Amino acid sequence: MAPHTGYVTKLPAPPKFSFASDNVAGAHPLVLEAIAAANAGHVRAYGADPITARTEIAFKELFDHDVVTQFAYGGTGANVFALASMLRPADAIVCAVQSHINVDETGAPERALGTKLITIPTVDAKLRPQDLEMVKSNIGNQHAPQPGIVAITQVTELGALYSVEEIRALSDAAHALGMHVYLDGARIANATAALGGTREALRSFTCDAGVDAMTFGCTKAGGIFGEAVVFFNNAFTDRSIYVRKQVTQLHSKMRFIAAQYEAMLHDNLFITLGGQANNAARMLFDKTSDISSLQLRTAPAANSMFPIIAKGPREQLQEWAHFYDWDVAANQVRWMTAWDVTEPEIDAFAAGVRALLA
Repeated sequence: MAPHTGYVTKLPAPPKFSFASDNVAGAHPLVLEAIAAANAGHVRAYGADPITARTEIAFKELFDHDVVTQFAYGGTGANVFALASMLRPADAIVCAVQSHINVDETGAPERALGTKLITIPTVDAKLRPQDLEMVKSNIGNQHAPQPGIVAITQVTELGALYSVEEIRALSDAAHALGMHVYLDGARIANATAALGGTREALRSFTCDAGVDAMTFGCTKAGGIFGEAVVFFNNAFTDRSIYVRKQVTQLHSKMRFIAAQYEAMLHDNLFITLGGQANNAARMLFDKTSDISSLQLRTAPAANSMFPIIAKGPREQLQEWAHFYDWDVAANQVRWMTAWDVTEPEIDAFAAGVRALLA
């Protein structure tokens, strides 16, 4: 007879939606409508079309700032493109050790840019001004990579949010050392919704807080593909159009990327969808946080949670309703909600977790 495993082997019907990532969700209907409308007729290629021109103006209005916005294929490519436009020879990029550019891009920034990532150990993937003291001694040392860019992520890879004051303090410290600040905004919709839910809130922790350039993601918030790179510091834009082509991020039919953003910015749809994903995560937390073994002690800041589940039940749950491991050594996994997750699906997922663990 097989030994008793200590947990049930039969689970309820799995949820129809996945809690693995916000990348697994489909596109919002208004985005699909915008794509369909953009498909009519022939227009000039490589961004010389009216949709791209309108959307570039929409970004200026969004930030109330004379920004330069350029579209790219996807997140990794946009990061490489933006950083390539900002880097000087011998510059290095300072980032949290958990940052996406360090962990999840197969070394793309280092290979494509020929630069060094200087990684800083953190508990929540957030950099602080005092972290820059670790690289200060490199400045002016001809034998050391020169700290040129501080790269942060909002929302961070561990689901934490930078406050307005934290980004402003970090930007001030970086600028005082002659460095610039880059923000990976793959989940900028979630961050904006969590930090006030308005355009003014978005401005407060980006351009108004001293960020020099950022990516502005929409794929995770209801888009299909594509990414926007927004330059607040026009010192980086003189040659950026050439850099974009050189790093393979110039899309010939750019209107299909721009159309998605035009839909997302209209009536602040991106903030609404980011808020829906955040609310779904809070709902999932409320329905599972009483299960002590999960060790969910703090409500999610945005749309991700990182519970603890032992190997046996974890594998059974993942077979039942897939989600990703995060820190296998710590038995930590990631649950993430998307813009389209509904309460019945949250209930179904929570019921399976409870049946196995509670």
